[in-house]
Amino acid sequence: MKLLSLNLGRPVAVEYTDQAEGVTGIDKRPVEGPVRVAAPGERGVGGSGLAGDAVCDLRHHGGDHQAVYAFAREDLDGWERALGRTLPSGCFGENLTTEGVDVSGALIGERWRVGPDLLLEVASGRIPCRTFQGHLGEQGWVKRFTQEGAPGAYLRVIEPGEIRAGDAIEVVHRPEHEVTVALQFRAVTVERALLPRVLAAGDALSPDTARAAREYVAKYGSGNAS
Repeated sequence: MKLLSLNLGRPVAVEYTDQAEGVTGIDKRPVEGPVRVAAPGERGVGGSGLAGDAVCDLRHHGGDHQAVYAFAREDLDGWERALGRTLPSGCFGENLTTEGVDVSGALIGERWRVGPDLLLEVASGRIPCRTFQGHLGEQGWVKRFTQEGAPGAYLRVIEPGEIRAGDAIEVVHRPEHEVTVALQFRAVTVERALLPRVLAAGDALSPDTARAAREYVAKYGSGNAS
């Protein structure tokens, strides 16, 4: 398992975002590194965890629970076949394009050592947005990406460090629950009856997911989970 590509974005003006200044950093491009990675701070204040990486819409992106975004090269290859077009690493807005890692199958709270120092913790799946669809230029992309159910993972920074393309990725901790990124993603998008199940991930849940799950249980109880 390794970091195949390390990707950073710069602010670019586009027509398909409702960010106040009309800019986005979704188009990430590979860099050789090294790049410093550290916890960026709370959402609304902190952006990306990677030095030099632009997160332009702090209302919905960035912050400690979305400090780093990882997507598997194997899943990009699958989308290349499905869409009939080349998808370079970074084009889904991911900071880390991985090789040999089942990113969407990772457990919420799972921890990865990337390179010698950086320690990351899996927090949640990525929710597709209008900017993502506009960036790719694929009609109906938000729905199609959601239905695929392999969203990649947002990660928190537990221990900061420098990384570069080619660094090894090692899973150093797996929680005892069974809440994967894919399950959490389905629960907050198309199968909300799954929300009670994600509470098994405890404090490793992102605040948004934990809040949604608690509200669901308060309203409907936990008996609808399947």
